[in-house]
Amino acid sequence: MYKNTKRNILFPSLLAVAVAAGILIGSLLGRNSAESQQRRSRTLPFSGDKIGYTLSLIENLYVDSVNMDSIAEHVLPVLVKELDPHSVYIPVPDMAAANETLDGEFDGIGVVFNMATDTVIVLNVISSGPSDKAGVKAGDRIIRIDDSLVAGRKIPQDRIVKLLRGKRGTKVNLSLQRSGIGDLVPVTVERGVIPIKSIDAAFMIAPQVGFVKLTAFSKNSYDELKAALDRLKGEGMTRLIFDLRGNTGGFLDQAIRIANEFLPGQKLIVYTEDKRKRRVEEFSDGRGGYTDMPLAILIDEGSASSSEILAGAIQDNDRGTVIGRRSYGKGLVQQQFPYPDGSALRLTIARYYTPTGRSIQKPYTHGTDEYNNDLVTRFRHNEMFSADSIKFADSLRFTTPGGKVVYGGGGIMPDIFVPLDTTDMTPYFLEVTGRNILYKYTIEYSDRIREKLNEVKTVSELDALLDSDPGLFDDFIAYASRRGVAPDKEQIERSRALITAQLRAYIGRNSVLEDAGFYSNIYPIDNVIVRAIDELNGQ
Repeated sequence: MYKNTKRNILFPSLLAVAVAAGILIGSLLGRNSAESQQRRSRTLPFSGDKIGYTLSLIENLYVDSVNMDSIAEHVLPVLVKELDPHSVYIPVPDMAAANETLDGEFDGIGVVFNMATDTVIVLNVISSGPSDKAGVKAGDRIIRIDDSLVAGRKIPQDRIVKLLRGKRGTKVNLSLQRSGIGDLVPVTVERGVIPIKSIDAAFMIAPQVGFVKLTAFSKNSYDELKAALDRLKGEGMTRLIFDLRGNTGGFLDQAIRIANEFLPGQKLIVYTEDKRKRRVEEFSDGRGGYTDMPLAILIDEGSASSSEILAGAIQDNDRGTVIGRRSYGKGLVQQQFPYPDGSALRLTIARYYTPTGRSIQKPYTHGTDEYNNDLVTRFRHNEMFSADSIKFADSLRFTTPGGKVVYGGGGIMPDIFVPLDTTDMTPYFLEVTGRNILYKYTIEYSDRIREKLNEVKTVSELDALLDSDPGLFDDFIAYASRRGVAPDKEQIERSRALITAQLRAYIGRNSVLEDAGFYSNIYPIDNVIVRAIDELNGQ
């Protein structure tokens, strides 16, 4: 039974007063909080920089603690992506890899290896490098790296690279399986500076015709090229094929120095213009050592940036013949701006133009996806196979001093177009290459002749070694058959030249000649190189 006591009458009244007071106090506090916030916001005046102002508000007024560095790592890539396809933010963990090719060196143990059989096979050891000094030999299998078993584990190759690389001066313990030795061979390698060569190959590809393959424009590219050219000249080179296919570019100054080596004096090499129309021109000085040597420049859809500057300078000055397929179309200049934490921003600061005034930057106004899919679009439009499928606007037409018509607006169009050749790519060839059977065979074959292969010093010695085994081709066909690819006589004969060239080329790459051993054997089926040789021999 509820009793109507004095306490029971007062409690609801007090509760009502308390609630009312709470509402009033809350209202006052809310008003004061709003006024306080307004006062605080007045200490953060808006300067017109919406992004900077927003970040400042978050840092100073956001209710929870936030890591502003973490926010910046997420915001910067999105921000830069809105600019152009070649401006990019590089976070700290990616800086070493981003600069590696340009710097021309990295810290590591100095081996070239392959994992085609799920085991790390040492293909070559850099002469006088850390592994060479420690006693690692070509043909060794790396079973353990420190305490990690790496053989037969299906470990990704990039993970193996991380295990082998490290700061110079540190040591890595390797357990090696070596032919003729029953037990594992322990070797300790002290990591050191490993140079990255920008020239893959430089050799005499035909009588009096030199061949140089440049893969990047790093800080040492000009010096490497000059040494290679001088050596080839001493071997009788009077004409040169300079292969820039697949070369995505690099340092602009290296492209300028290399172009200077081939151009007579006072020839415009390239000029750049920034947003304020400030123009910087680069001219040849006439001191190049190869200003009158017949020259063929090879390009394709993978040739970009500095490769296009060099090809454009040669083409626009009527200095040599550009052969191949239309280049990538990157006419933007980036400058790298470092942040205090070790990250960096590569920002597009100018456009470059060839001597006739061409901007060869392909359009990027329709979005990143369309820009990145341009090469697929070219393939679908048959551009890889027919020059007639490539259309240029008349407004992009330019004329060289010699009267040659050239076009801007999307890459360098070669003087001589050579289509992609798929004529002899039979289903048999595609299967033995696509299933990696051909490549695995060359690894195993190289192991069988490793002792002889390690003695090879020149291209001619390599050719003699490969010619000494007339059963190489048939042995491979039998090998492929044991791995499930039934021989098809008609298709094998049709693809014989392709198969033979690739067998010899990959075995050659397993020698100390590396890429020179590859290119010297692959060129008979490379229709661009064959056309370049014919063109130079016809001069």
